[in-house]
Amino acid sequence: MAPGPFASALVSLPPAALPFLLLLWAGASRGQPCPGRCICQNVAPTLTMLCAKTGLLFVPPAIDRRVVELRLTDNFIAAVRRRDFANMTSLVHLTLSRNTIGQVAPGAFADLRALRALHLDSNRLAEVRGDQLRGLGNLRHLILGNNQIRKVEPAAFDAFLSTVEDLDLSYNNLEALPWEAVGQMVNLNTLTLDHNLIDHIAEGTFVQLHKLVRLDMTSNRLHKLPPDGLFLRSQGGGPKPPTPLTVSFGGNPLHCNCELLWLRRLTREDDLETCATPEHLTDRYFWSIPEEEFLCEPPLITRQAGGRALVVEGQAVSLRCRAVGDPEPVVHWVAPDGRLLGNSSRTRVRGDGTLDVTITTLRDSGTFTCIASNAAGEATAPVEVCVVPLPLMAPPPAAPPPLTEPGSSDIATPGRPGANESTAERRLVAAELTSSSVLIRWPAQRPVPGIRMYQVQYNSSADDSLVYRMIPSTSQTFLVNDLAAGRAYDLCVLAVYDDGATALPATRVVGCVQFTTAGDPAPCRPLRAHFLGGTMIIAIGGVIVASVLVFIVLLMIRYKVYGDGDSRRGKGTSRSPPRVSHVCSQTNGWSLQEICS
Repeated sequence: MAPGPFASALVSLPPAALPFLLLLWAGASRGQPCPGRCICQNVAPTLTMLCAKTGLLFVPPAIDRRVVELRLTDNFIAAVRRRDFANMTSLVHLTLSRNTIGQVAPGAFADLRALRALHLDSNRLAEVRGDQLRGLGNLRHLILGNNQIRKVEPAAFDAFLSTVEDLDLSYNNLEALPWEAVGQMVNLNTLTLDHNLIDHIAEGTFVQLHKLVRLDMTSNRLHKLPPDGLFLRSQGGGPKPPTPLTVSFGGNPLHCNCELLWLRRLTREDDLETCATPEHLTDRYFWSIPEEEFLCEPPLITRQAGGRALVVEGQAVSLRCRAVGDPEPVVHWVAPDGRLLGNSSRTRVRGDGTLDVTITTLRDSGTFTCIASNAAGEATAPVEVCVVPLPLMAPPPAAPPPLTEPGSSDIATPGRPGANESTAERRLVAAELTSSSVLIRWPAQRPVPGIRMYQVQYNSSADDSLVYRMIPSTSQTFLVNDLAAGRAYDLCVLAVYDDGATALPATRVVGCVQFTTAGDPAPCRPLRAHFLGGTMIIAIGGVIVASVLVFIVLLMIRYKVYGDGDSRRGKGTSRSPPRVSHVCSQTNGWSLQEICS
C-alpha cells in the first residue's frame, strides 16, 4: 500500500521537527490540563477525574467541562458555589462525600441535566431547600446520609420526583418529611430513613410506590405504622410472585396495641423488633407476641361538666370532657342542633377536650354531647346548658303611640320623654354626646344587694342587632364609643345580681335613655395653615423682588460711572478738555473771586 500524504509529509520533515510535532499532538488530545494532585482518565468517550484526599478547600475552577465522572471525596470543601459546576452538561456521576459542605448555593446544580447520581453524604448540611437541587431532571440516586439535616422543604425533590430510584436520608436530625412528595416518587426502589427523629408517617404515603423493595425506618421515634397496601403486597397470591419487600423498623418505641395488629399478621422471618409499650409487652419481640395480646381499650370519660350548666345570655361557658383509653381518644363536641363543633370565632375545642363558648346565645340552650372515640369504640356524655335570657323592657301602658313610624329596634323602650316618664329613666343620664360616642352615668344601686355586674344593652333604630356590654359592679359610668353618626339609639342599663330565693342570676333595670348622635361635620381645612402659607409666600416673593431691584440699580450705577470715564478718556486723546466758565461753587476756605473765573 502506498503511503498517504500525511505519512509522506512526516517522512519529508527533518528529524529535529518530529519531537515538536508529537508534543503538539499530545497537548491537543488532552484538552484542558488535569488539576494538580488529581488523576484524569480520558478513555473515549468517558472523561473521569479523581481528586480524592488532595486537601481541596473548594471545587477546582480548572476542571474540564466535558467531564463525565467527577469524584471530590475526602477533602475540605466547605461550600458549593453557583459556578462550580456550570456548563458541565455531560456530567453523569458527582461525588462530594466526606467534605465539610454546609452551604449549597441556589441553582448550583442547574446545568447538570445529565446527572444521574449525586453523593453529598458525610457533610454538614442543615437543611435541603427547594432551590438547591433545581435542574436535576434525570437524577436517579440521591445520597444525603450522615449530615445534620433538620428540615427538608416540600419543593426540594420536585425536579426528580418521577426519576429518583434511591433516596438516602439516614443519620440526620429529621423529625418530619414532605410525605406528599415522597408518595409521588413512583420509581423509588430504596428509601433509607434510619437513625432520625421521625415520629409520624402520613397515612397513604406508600400507596403509589409499587417498585419499592426496601424501606428502612430503624431507630426513629415511631409508635405505630399506618396500614398500607405496600406492606400487604407480599401476602397476595396469583401466578406472578410479588416483588420482594424488606421493611426494617427496629429500634422504635413501638406501642403494640390493636393498631399494629395488621402488621403482626404479616409473614416475617426476622424477629428483631421489640415493643416499648404497653407495660405488659415491654421488651418482648414483636413477631413472637400472639395476635390476641394486641389489644385496645375503648374510651372511658373520666371527667365532665356537671349535669346542668347555668349561664346568663352573653356570658362565656366552658364544658369539660376528658377521656382515657388505648389508643388515646379524640374528643368531639356536638351542639344541641346536631352540628359538629370546631374552632371558630365563638367556640374552641382545647387539646384536653374542653369546649369553650365565648359568647352564649339563646340557641345554645339544650344538650351538648361529648364524643370520645378511638380504634376500640366510642363513649358519649351529655351536658345540659341552660342560658338565662336577659329581660327586655316593655313600654308603659299609658304611653301614647308615636306620630311617625319608628325604626326597628330589639329593645322595647319606654315612651318618649313626657308626663309619663318613669323614675328609672330619669336616673340614667347621657352626657358628652358626640358623633361616635356617649358617656352614660347612673347612681349607685343601694336597694339592690349583691350586684355581680352591670349590663349595658343598646341598638340603633336603623339596625336590628342588639349589642351587649358587661362592666364591673363598681362602675357608675360607661363610655360607648362605637356609635354611628346621625342615628337615634335606645340604651338601657341592667344590674345583674344573685336572687337568694331562686339561687339564679336575676336582673333589675337601672334606667333607659334615648339619644341621637351628632352628624359628621363637614371637613374643614384649618385657616391658620392657609394664612401662614400665604404670608410665607408673599414674604419670600418680596425678598426676591427687592434683591432683583437692588441688583439692577447697582448695574446701572456701575454702567454710568464706567461710561463717563471712558468718554472723558476718549476726548483727551484728540484735544484738551474744554474750559468751563461762569461756574460758581460755595466752598469752605475759598473766596468767591478764586472760584469764579
